[in-house]
Amino acid sequence: MAERKERPLLLAGDVGGTKTHLGIFDPDKGPRSPLAEEVLSSADYPGLAELVRDFLSRAKLKVARAAFGVAGPVVEGRAKVTNLPWEMSAVSLAQELGLASVKLLNDLLAMAWSIGQLDRTDLVTINEGRPQQGGSLAIIAPGTGLGEAFLTWNGQGYLPHPSEGGHADFAPGSPLEAELYLALSRELGHVSYDRICSGSGIPRIYRFLAERNPARETPAIRNQVAGAADPAPIIIGAALDEKNPCPLCRESLDIFVRVLGAEAGNLALKFLATGGVYLGGGIPPRILPLLKGEAFLKSFGQKGRLSYIPLQTPLYVITRPGVGLLGAAVAGLV
Repeated sequence: MAERKERPLLLAGDVGGTKTHLGIFDPDKGPRSPLAEEVLSSADYPGLAELVRDFLSRAKLKVARAAFGVAGPVVEGRAKVTNLPWEMSAVSLAQELGLASVKLLNDLLAMAWSIGQLDRTDLVTINEGRPQQGGSLAIIAPGTGLGEAFLTWNGQGYLPHPSEGGHADFAPGSPLEAELYLALSRELGHVSYDRICSGSGIPRIYRFLAERNPARETPAIRNQVAGAADPAPIIIGAALDEKNPCPLCRESLDIFVRVLGAEAGNLALKFLATGGVYLGGGIPPRILPLLKGEAFLKSFGQKGRLSYIPLQTPLYVITRPGVGLLGAAVAGLV
């Protein structure tokens, strides 16, 4: 019997402004079983090539090609990482790392590639809906910013597509949200969903509410928020504190949740996502009690004459960690 020839290994990565998640994959074992895996601090390296070399020096596995999901737009094989002074090109990386090929894709597009690998243990169902076989899928992922992507059925499988829909114009859904819009418009000019429905948006909501009614802000929370490089985790934690919740933080999250629900419902309409809408990113798993509440689903389904479409659309929260790496691996192995 002829000896089976080993297939070349793939290096995959989820490249972010704060951290980079890398893994090495055997095509025969699939994208859910990395041979080696590590999370590295992106800011510790001058570029992706140096970070990858450091990882490979410890992994001691020879890879032939790579696929990286990048937190930023990818145009003609070139990318710039948001919140990090890294610029890269697929051709240059392949040359620097001695690889046959390098694939660069937006991080939300990578997340979209992961959807077909997820099972029920990786998801929490928010709305059962009535999924249609072959119906389009949509992903909305509030993290540092707001990412969006969608997938269409081609008769044999789902094909992911990128989107920058998170930067579309924000539409207020209440008088209070209209006040928020006007305040941010004076500050920022253009107000997108990304500016509100994201980790950077949560402190904006909190600041708006505190300036609107200063007496409601507690000194302890004010000091913590003022001194934090990233105030969003403080606001989320204080809002969900079971013993002593912060009312202003909770109202901030209530607005965030309603806006997220509205935009998730927008995706159900825009992409006719009758197969399902998926909530990814780092924030949704941390606020599951609020996403299971009445306000979120009301915003998701409140679409006037076409409300029946989102109300029939399945809605899930992705709870599996590392879906960015998983998706980059899937994209690299196809």
